[in-house]
Amino acid sequence: MRRETQNILLVLLGGALLKISLNGDYLRYVKPAHQPWIIAGGAIMVLLGVLAIGRDLVAARRAAAPAGHAHEGHQHPARSAWLLMVPVLAVFLVAPPALGSDSVTRTQGRTPQSSALRDAQLFPALPEQQVVPLPVSEFVTRAGWDSSGSLNGRTVSLSGFVARDGADVLLARLVIGCCAADANPVTVRLLGPGTEGLRPDTWIEVTGVVVPGTTTRETNYTPDLTLASVRPVPAPKDPYEY
Repeated sequence: MRRETQNILLVLLGGALLKISLNGDYLRYVKPAHQPWIIAGGAIMVLLGVLAIGRDLVAARRAAAPAGHAHEGHQHPARSAWLLMVPVLAVFLVAPPALGSDSVTRTQGRTPQSSALRDAQLFPALPEQQVVPLPVSEFVTRAGWDSSGSLNGRTVSLSGFVARDGADVLLARLVIGCCAADANPVTVRLLGPGTEGLRPDTWIEVTGVVVPGTTTRETNYTPDLTLASVRPVPAPKDPYEY
């Protein structure tokens, strides 16, 4: 690959990192705590690329001579190397979407335990209010591991995207420890009216009551929720739970 191509790739890749880190698209790939590192990495790459381009331009001017075209016939630009810019430009211009229902259905054969599910032992009391908003991961953890039954008879509010497992309609979220590459799904099976016509990857907010005893290994730690209400909501800027 020619130096010119390398330098331009470096600038474009650094610019893509800066773009996704400043407009919030980085949340589709990593945790919010990683934003400063992405900004720093992108800025360094852009700076190095600009400095290299400037250095090459200065060197080319110094080496210029009246017979500068004498060797033009021996210059063979590596056109194929420019194809490496296609994925960089794709990220720069169109950021890929966050993981969705396809990731959930592909992992239904595995036991989708988050680190919270594996390690949970103590559960604080839920707030004394009529409807308790909870992250989906906490709801699944309490439903499966809280021997005190803190969810029993309590109406909760959950938000996530729709996934389907055969005839079952699931409310799902993806839990990440570091980045999207280690995402694990947590799911809740929705029971009752209101799920007809819900399309996969549609974001919804539901209220309902857990069915005790349904969060088991046999159900892939997917509790049942008897619905009280369902309504569509916009997709959040940060689609993951941590």
